[in-house]
Amino acid sequence: MSRPSMTVSALTAGALALGLAAGTAAQDRGAITVASTTSTESSGLFESIIPQFEEATGIEVRVVAVGTGQALEIGCRGDADAVLVHAPDAEREFVDEGCGVDRREVMYNDFIVVGPAEDPADAGGAGSAVEAFRRIAEAEAPFASRGDDSGTNKKELSIWAEAGIEPAGRWYRELGSGMGATLNTAAGMDAYTLADRGTWISFDNRQNLEIVYEGDEILFNQYGSILVNPERHDINHELAQEWHDWLVSEEGQEAIGAYRLRGQQLFTPNAE
Repeated sequence: MSRPSMTVSALTAGALALGLAAGTAAQDRGAITVASTTSTESSGLFESIIPQFEEATGIEVRVVAVGTGQALEIGCRGDADAVLVHAPDAEREFVDEGCGVDRREVMYNDFIVVGPAEDPADAGGAGSAVEAFRRIAEAEAPFASRGDDSGTNKKELSIWAEAGIEPAGRWYRELGSGMGATLNTAAGMDAYTLADRGTWISFDNRQNLEIVYEGDEILFNQYGSILVNPERHDINHELAQEWHDWLVSEEGQEAIGAYRLRGQQLFTPNAE
């Protein structure tokens, strides 16, 4: 007796199922972990660009969003495959110490001094960011510091140092918090703080806060991508390399530049 033959529709369905399975498998290439900053996460940038990268490559990107200092520590321990942070001096040290390789500049925005609309310290009338900070200290106006070794915190401390001031006292609050939480605290206590523009644009709970000082070249905020050193740790280096390359590619740079919120561009791509 001859074996019953499959119908054309059954064959077609089977082939389609196999084809879909093969396509899914081809797209599912694995995952990488990127240690990055709260500013790239809370600004919504990653939510915009990561799906584009994943669709193009089939590589899943998992983000650990912390302060820059902690992100670099995570990378140095080998608990991430790449980092994307914003503290150029610390980034270069990360590479010099052998924790990372191939630092590349990716994008920039700027820092801004945010404070109560009444601006009791007259920080907005200052001729420089250093002078704005000096006025805040002299007035002992409340200041909310991230205090978390983030890129923003590093910039803030460098401005205090440039002003010749070691901030301390009841007016100066070190929070150990991310940018969004720090802005929430500043809004609640009518305090000044230093913020990155991307997070500020995406921040809803402004209450009485507004930008009181901006535009000084010292407030330039560069972001860099670095691969974790594959000679030190067993990481997903090849997949991380694709992410690293995509960020500075024409496609990646266009994705970064195209991200807008409330009609404003949050990051300007500047890969060389």
